[in-house]
Amino acid sequence: MHSKGIMRNQTSVAEFLLLDLSRNQKIRLLLISLFSGAYIITLVGNTVILLLIWLDSRLHTPMYFFLSHLACVDICYTSSTVPQMLANLQSPRQTISLIGCAIQMHIFLMLAITECFLLAVMAYDRYVAICHPLHYTFLMNKTMSINLVITSWTSGFLLPIIHTVLTWQLPFCGPNLIDHYFCEMPAILKLACADTEVIEKVTSVGCIFTLLMPISFIMMTYIRILASILKMQSARGRYKAFSTCASHVTLVVLFYGSAIFMYMRPESSHSPGEDKMISLVYSIIIPMFNPMIYSLRNKEVKGALLKVLGHSGGRLER
Repeated sequence: MHSKGIMRNQTSVAEFLLLDLSRNQKIRLLLISLFSGAYIITLVGNTVILLLIWLDSRLHTPMYFFLSHLACVDICYTSSTVPQMLANLQSPRQTISLIGCAIQMHIFLMLAITECFLLAVMAYDRYVAICHPLHYTFLMNKTMSINLVITSWTSGFLLPIIHTVLTWQLPFCGPNLIDHYFCEMPAILKLACADTEVIEKVTSVGCIFTLLMPISFIMMTYIRILASILKMQSARGRYKAFSTCASHVTLVVLFYGSAIFMYMRPESSHSPGEDKMISLVYSIIIPMFNPMIYSLRNKEVKGALLKVLGHSGGRLER
């Protein structure tokens, strides 16, 4: 831990420099094209999901209500990081103020935690639908659905506050180069000129509540779901139950796997290159593939899309 005397003799930084993914100009141009394309696909794909759920009354169910909020999270999630990364790739020297960096970090954590809880809520929804179908309408009524979504968003906003406050109370005396393409907490803590043990312990506790507890709950619900599916007499019923869960399970494995690897492995095993690659998975790749995962494996979503396209085509023909 740095002594107070040493910290007083050091100059506090006024801004940070974000390090992009490559210094090679050709690779930078390629990355700009790839990430711009991924960003557009993410925005268009998730917006289409939102529009389909809004336009098709058959999708006005709790499952798709939760999916619409997941799409909103993904739009905001990728928008909190990709524009910054594209700016870095186009500029030889990209700076961000301390306040701007703190806001970006908090928004990113807020959206990530909200997604953690939404995925747990969606698992509970599938559990009730498959294990207690006769009570589904009663248990997952409109009020319950709204309360679960409000709880997810509120938890996402409140829980990162302590991490944000503790992180930005630390002194930053230089260097001011963040070896990352956005202000992610592990990269920022490496620049603090003070002991970060307290914030690291708080982060570990926070990960228990935001990662381990939700994923444990999800695993328990799917054990119950699997047991119920195996008891079904109808092969068609088993297939339908499996298909409604497959999209969610795929998303859970991708999201929680990358998040746990990023935030719960020992600090000594972190490397800038690995951290950037992992961050790309849950900040760009997962939000981009979410609409594809749900639309390609979900007959109701595909049916709603065909219905909308059919109506549009009919109007054009007339």
